Amino acid sequence: MPNQKKHLANYKVLLVLAGLLVTLLFSFKDDFFQASRNLEIFATLYKEINVNYVDDVNSSKLMKSGIDAMLQSLDPYTEYVPENEMENYKMKYVSTHYGGIGTSIQNRDGEFIIGEVFEGFPAQRAKLRAGDKIIAINDTLIKNKAYDNVSAMLKGPQRTTLKLRILRPGVTDAFTVSLERGEIVQPNVSYSGIIQNNIGYIRLDKFLENSAAEVRDALVEILKHHPAGLVLDLRSNGGGILQEAVKIVGLFVPANTNVVSQRGRGEERAYTYSTRTNPLAPDVPLAVLINGRSASASEIVAGALQDVDRAVIIGQRSFGKGLVQQSFKLPYNSLVKVTVAKYYTPSGRCIQALDYTHRSDDGRVDKVADSLISSYKTSSGRTVFDGSGIYPDIPQSNQKISPITRTLLSRYYIFDFATLYRNSHPEIPDAKTFRLSNEDYSNFVKFLSNKDCSYSTETSQLLTDLKAQAEKDKKIDDIRTELDAISKKLAYNKNDDLVKFKKEISEILENEICSRYHYQKGRIEQTFKYDQDLKAAENVLVDRLKLASILKGEGSYKSIGNPLALLDSQDNIQE
Repeated sequence: MPNQKKHLANYKVLLVLAGLLVTLLFSFKDDFFQASRNLEIFATLYKEINVNYVDDVNSSKLMKSGIDAMLQSLDPYTEYVPENEMENYKMKYVSTHYGGIGTSIQNRDGEFIIGEVFEGFPAQRAKLRAGDKIIAINDTLIKNKAYDNVSAMLKGPQRTTLKLRILRPGVTDAFTVSLERGEIVQPNVSYSGIIQNNIGYIRLDKFLENSAAEVRDALVEILKHHPAGLVLDLRSNGGGILQEAVKIVGLFVPANTNVVSQRGRGEERAYTYSTRTNPLAPDVPLAVLINGRSASASEIVAGALQDVDRAVIIGQRSFGKGLVQQSFKLPYNSLVKVTVAKYYTPSGRCIQALDYTHRSDDGRVDKVADSLISSYKTSSGRTVFDGSGIYPDIPQSNQKISPITRTLLSRYYIFDFATLYRNSHPEIPDAKTFRLSNEDYSNFVKFLSNKDCSYSTETSQLLTDLKAQAEKDKKIDDIRTELDAISKKLAYNKNDDLVKFKKEISEILENEICSRYHYQKGRIEQTFKYDQDLKAAENVLVDRLKLASILKGEGSYKSIGNPLALLDSQDNIQE
């Protein structure tokens, strides 16, 4: 009797397994049929368009458009990379090396201006300057050429020569420069060193190849000074290679510490990344700076260090990219980068801010609903939140520049004045001490005297829309007096704005001028004296009691408070 019951139980199990197997087979067949059916429809459609469309069709462009549209319906990070775009892809996501002269360029109405010269590379050694106009490359005039074409002409194999025809503002005659292309390396760590109060500072701009090694090298040098603390600046760092982020966390926390977990559709996509080596700086007080453009690998580092209570996070709420991509090779030397998983910080939170899975009927992507934001606990019991990026332990206000300053930047007035300033001033003090004088600012105001600095604010646009609607409704005569009064109050006055926002404009102008003499290093050093996020980091690192209070979740630093209030105060989410 017991054997009979056992056989009956085994028989039932076999029936259930058989049923599941049949279901899976039919499901697989159905999925396979749907995929085959859709591919056949797409191929036939593509053929018919190529053969029958009224005008000639660029078949490659048509296919690329179709692929791009299909992938964009998923998320912005799943993308197809054809063979002709592979080098740009590698520079963006993998490598920091390329052959070139070491400049950035601007396209202004079809004319090409050197936007920045990178220190230590051929353009700088050839004494080219930001603001120089490139007229011709190897005797080929480049006016009105496509930006990508001009960029490709400047790049090329190392130790190959090219000739540039240059016109410098303030100089009457054009001149020719011959230079040899070199290996251009844009480091992941753009700056490191000791700043005031014996605080170490590392600015990490991206997580491409060797970023962890660069951080490690910078940290080794800083530790020689026995720093009182360390600031890791991840502001505006859009991320990169996940494994590099794990290695960087490993510089500060014990071996075998969970850094990040990923979960995808299948078990093969589930994986936990942990630190593997002993930390280089396990005890140095640590602050991490983030902002609304800190994304992906930056959020992995900030989130992991926050969750294990190793660092205090300072700044603005981060971008909120909790998705992992993997690249797959395709025929003809192309590839596709696919979102394969979501990642989770050690406390278990996913910080993805936009919900691409549940789009609205019109295709719009919404933020994760406030009602779905959940709280989690760090190792010491501090409260942290998922759903919309990394929330800082010490929030800092998001400094927005004024409309007049945005106008001066977008129309290159600050850039062009710095160009003229460089031509008339052979040298300036080092970037940490340089100050724009009142006389310099007065000269800038004179420079703007014949420039169009007009702008429209959101309020002005709303008023314009209101007037238009009032005209439609035939109510304009009833409210004209009130509208005119509001218009006068909103009226733009260039001179008033240049006085009102003098401090803000001066700081940005000072930064642009510093870059002409001291390059990227000068840009960064110039900001130290004005950087409120950095000042907050310095203050908490030298105050060990305050730092310990935050990391232990004690007193007023137990949590950041209401995350929804922070969401409302920061307009950081971007697509």
